[in-house]
Amino acid sequence: MEPCGCVEVSRLLLMLLCWPVVGSVLAPVRHPLPVLWMMPVSSGSGRGNLTAVAPAVRLALQDLKKQPPPLGNYEIQLQLLDSQCDPPTSLKALFDAMWAGPKYLLLFGGVCPPVTALIARSLPALSLVQVSFGIKSPSLSNKKSYGNLFSTMPSDRALNQAALKLLQRYKWTRVGIITQEGSRLSEMKNDLMRQLLKADVQVISTGSLSDDACSSLKRLKERDVRIIIGQFEEDSASEVFCCAYRLNLFGPRYQWIVVDGGSGGWRLGWQESGCTANSLLMAADGSIRLQIRPLSNKNTPGISGRTPVDYQDSYLQQLIQEGSEVSPLHSFAYDAVWVAARALGQVMEAVKHREKYSVQRNVTVREEEVQKMLLEAVKSTLFEGVTGPVFFRNGERMALIELIQFQGSSGVLVGEFNTSSQQLRLMHHLLKFKGPGPARDQALVHLQRHHVSLLLFSMVSSAAVGTIFISLLIILCLRYSSCSQRPRSSGGSQDQLLLLGVLLSSSSVLVSGLDGSFVSDWTLEIFCSVRLWTLSVGHTVVVASLFIKSWRVYSLVSIETKVNQQSLILVSEPGTFVLLAVLLLDVFVLTSWQILDPLRRVVIQHNSETEPADQDAIIRPFSEHCSSTNMDLWLTAVYGCKAPLLGLGCFVAWSIRSVQVEPPAVSSKHLTLCMFAVTAFSVSGVLASLLISHNPSVQFCLSSILILCCCIFILSWTFVPMLSYLWCGGSERQRPSELQSEAAEQEDGGSVSRLNQQLKSRTAQVTTLKQILFTNLDVEIETLTMQLCETSESEEVHVTTISGDLDIFLPAGEIRPDEDQDGTCERQAPSPDHINSPEHVQRRLSVQLPILHHSYLPAVGGVSSSSSSVFGSQEELVTTITSADHTQRQPRYR
Repeated sequence: MEPCGCVEVSRLLLMLLCWPVVGSVLAPVRHPLPVLWMMPVSSGSGRGNLTAVAPAVRLALQDLKKQPPPLGNYEIQLQLLDSQCDPPTSLKALFDAMWAGPKYLLLFGGVCPPVTALIARSLPALSLVQVSFGIKSPSLSNKKSYGNLFSTMPSDRALNQAALKLLQRYKWTRVGIITQEGSRLSEMKNDLMRQLLKADVQVISTGSLSDDACSSLKRLKERDVRIIIGQFEEDSASEVFCCAYRLNLFGPRYQWIVVDGGSGGWRLGWQESGCTANSLLMAADGSIRLQIRPLSNKNTPGISGRTPVDYQDSYLQQLIQEGSEVSPLHSFAYDAVWVAARALGQVMEAVKHREKYSVQRNVTVREEEVQKMLLEAVKSTLFEGVTGPVFFRNGERMALIELIQFQGSSGVLVGEFNTSSQQLRLMHHLLKFKGPGPARDQALVHLQRHHVSLLLFSMVSSAAVGTIFISLLIILCLRYSSCSQRPRSSGGSQDQLLLLGVLLSSSSVLVSGLDGSFVSDWTLEIFCSVRLWTLSVGHTVVVASLFIKSWRVYSLVSIETKVNQQSLILVSEPGTFVLLAVLLLDVFVLTSWQILDPLRRVVIQHNSETEPADQDAIIRPFSEHCSSTNMDLWLTAVYGCKAPLLGLGCFVAWSIRSVQVEPPAVSSKHLTLCMFAVTAFSVSGVLASLLISHNPSVQFCLSSILILCCCIFILSWTFVPMLSYLWCGGSERQRPSELQSEAAEQEDGGSVSRLNQQLKSRTAQVTTLKQILFTNLDVEIETLTMQLCETSESEEVHVTTISGDLDIFLPAGEIRPDEDQDGTCERQAPSPDHINSPEHVQRRLSVQLPILHHSYLPAVGGVSSSSSSVFGSQEELVTTITSADHTQRQPRYR
């Protein structure tokens, strides 16, 4: 220790220890109350603090002597301990003092935060209560670990609460923090960030003054931080505001909030910073500093009988006499002496009263009970001090936090924060901002929704409604029109399924253009699912129906000419199976998507644009669309289910492109065009939805046009030719025969039950045709017989030859029914009632079997059994058979 330091410390200790002795000569005897006073004495900064607060402590001790009993009956005797701002040294000094005695009940002082944190943990074990006047860091607010520590100065947590209230008052949600290095300020920064996080205030960037203040501020500017919270002491203020001036971080777009925890004013420019005083004042102009109020603004005497102004005058006189500097903690040290004196006096009076009036005489109160009583006495402290009302809540001093705004070259009180009521009071008439109002925490953002215009939505929806109306009209025409009164077939059911798919696909357009500007968010999410289901199921039904129709034609072309009833039934099974399998797979994927990861409303932010009229305002476009967490995965599953069917459908359609199909069935060429068109439109729609998802109007317009064009193409090339043939051709020609209907139905495809009924109908038709054929054969035979009977005797040889030829077709010994027993011929007209008589049957069998046998041999010019289209009607069939019969028999009769 320096010699001058030793002399000054010895003089101070002599004054503090001898003052009560001198006073006791002039005053009545007072009961001493020994108290430990721990302060950093040997360190440079500590010596300044000690010499600055010592006049305030002496004033408090002097004022205590003037108090009436019971407070005036006790005398505070302070035992000074040098902590040296070193925790181990201070702890050793405390143990030595406790061991040497006398019995100390209270610890006074403790300015250094590290020392205070260590000593406060050991207070319960030492049965001590500490009353401090130093700054209390937020980490010391844990009452489980530091329950015996009280400070007359508010905690740094109160400063952070005041800063948070100011941010919430002006709705600032984006801030930046710049902090000076140090254990106390680091803890203060961590506590502030925790409080901001709970209040949903975003900390954009944090900086430190350890290396270069300008680099930290530059990062804040690059991230467009407008509200800057600074946590630094007075010695760094000039450097920070000099960098702010150089980086142009001041003016109407920025707001500085300085939280340093001090209680004194600033003197900008007293340290070198590289900037002039005017530059510093310009950068700091408008900034708000949060500080603890050092003196109460009331002009009424407190517990000591002094007003705040009277106390301040007395304190300054003491400083002038001793030549010391002003300490920002002097007023809190003055009130701390009164807190200790009141608590100790109250406990001593309670102990004296218990010992005097107890049932058992000479009973000594235990130390544990005294320590509890002293702890409760400090907690219940309530009086008016020079710093304002002194009371504690949860161990924290309740006080007022001042908001000082720099205006010009001086500070103006513009608001107060009451830590007791957690209320912020601002004096708006005193607040002055550089701009028209408070600074914005970010550039003013004008949200602009990109949505489908009402005109575009109306036009596309009208086209979709028109497509739906046409589809319904075609369904009604196929069901109830006179043109479609032919027997119901499997092709009709496929046509209805195809129209159903067109209806579902067209309906999806009506809900795809809706967004938040038309409906609520909840309704929009419902429409997302509706659009997905209608479009996916409709597309599946359309593709499956076209594939089945193409597969029917492909199967009938590839099968042998002669097919039996069982093979016809087997042809109809794959179509139904494919339709059910594809629909079930599609429904399974969509249901899993809806349950596991349903579609939600998602907002997409687009590139912002700055408004030319206001450089501090930007336009931020956004759009809404339907999406889910694993959107790509589900889309891949849906596309993977549909792609194989589209590929196979295109292959089958290409294979039947040149097959001739009789109307009113759909032409194979039209089927091929429809299948390839659906595939092309599907691929184009997928690519469009992926590439232009950022523009809702273009996406809606393009996707809707592709869907509607696909539906209109299907209606035009599939149903318009069919309806035209049925409507126009049906009135100009006779009703098609049952065999024609069957051929067209087989090419269109159908169900198993319909084909079985058609096969039964065909059997009945063949029976009828046989009866007509047999009747014509009988007429021909009778005609030939009559001609033979009328010939002359000269032509018997020829008759015998003809008769011989006829005998070839009759069984041996059979007598012709048109010849008598004597060999004469008599003409007998056949009767329709005896068509199936045994004689007629035998005659027909002898002639018709060879004819029928040759008529079904394609190798000799016969008609194939599957080519029933040759027989346009029953009359044509009979005429063809009769003509063929005459042609075959004419040469034999010559």
